[in-house]
Parts: sequence; C-alpha cells; structure tokens
Amino acid sequence: MSRDTPALLTVRDAALRLNVTPRTLKYYEERGLVTPTRSEGRYRLYNEDDIEQFSRILRLRSLGFSLHGIAEMLKRPLESADDGRRRYSQDSLRQIADALTRQIETLDARIAAVRRELKEAQTVRAELAGDLDYLGKRLAGVPAETLIDERLAARKKRHKTPASDGGDGNAGA
Repeated sequence: MSRDTPALLTVRDAALRLNVTPRTLKYYEERGLVTPTRSEGRYRLYNEDDIEQFSRILRLRSLGFSLHGIAEMLKRPLESADDGRRRYSQDSLRQIADALTRQIETLDARIAAVRRELKEAQTVRAELAGDLDYLGKRLAGVPAETLIDERLAARKKRHKTPASDGGDGNAGA
C-alpha cells in the first residue's frame, strides 16, 4: 500500500476505533446506512468517510433518533455554519421533517389496514369457534336437532328489538 492510499480498516479495527461491536457496524450496513468496500476475499474494509458516517450515525443514535430518521438525515449534506460547525440548513431540516411525516402517514395507513384485518380475523375466529363448539357437542352425542334449536333460539334472542322484548331495553342481553 502506498503512502497516498488511505488506510482501510477491517470491521474489527473500525469497531475498536468507534468503541462499538463489529455486529453494530454490520447491522448499519444491513440497514443501508454505510456501504464499505470489500477486499478480494470479500472482507469489509472501511475508509475515513465510512468512519465519519458511522460517527454521525452513533451521535444521532445517542440523541435518540430512530434509524429511519437517521437514514433521512444521511441523505442530506451537513453545511458549514458561521461558528465553523457543520449543521443542517433550515431547508434540509424541512425536507427531513417532510420525509418523516410521510413515513408516519404511511405507517398510520398500514396500522389502520392491519386493524381492519384484525377485526375481520376476529370475526371469522368467533364464527369458527361456534362451529367447533357445535361439532364438539355433536361428537359428544348431543342430537343435531337439539343443537340446531339452540342456535336458532340464540339467533332469535340476539336479533330481538327493544320494542319487541317487553320494553325493558335489554334485548339480546
């Protein structure tokens, strides 16, 4: 390796330098936050840009940001501020906020869909439980006619209206 070639670190050396486990570095790679180069033997090799990227990720994680939020932040460049520090511009912060808002809206829609599906699944489960109860009783020797009469009576009781139950307002209770 020549002096002009930047040093590349193995996953173990990079993890030691960053004071994290090698698994942490691999996890961030799996999440698409860092893409190290690979040796001919397919070993991960990290350059200074990768180490800086990991440092940013670790700082943001220590501040409590989610990996989704960090991914959005990494898409935008840091800009030099008057005090010499590098920060996000107001425009970048708005873009990050907009992207995170869209992610939350998408997740809210998915949650609503899952809730609808769960409600449907619970309804089907209740129906199947009734069918299974019927079959269990039939297998135990209860005559079909008795069970059918019980089901019809239960259905009739559930469908009673307050006007037809004697006026006490407890129809189907």
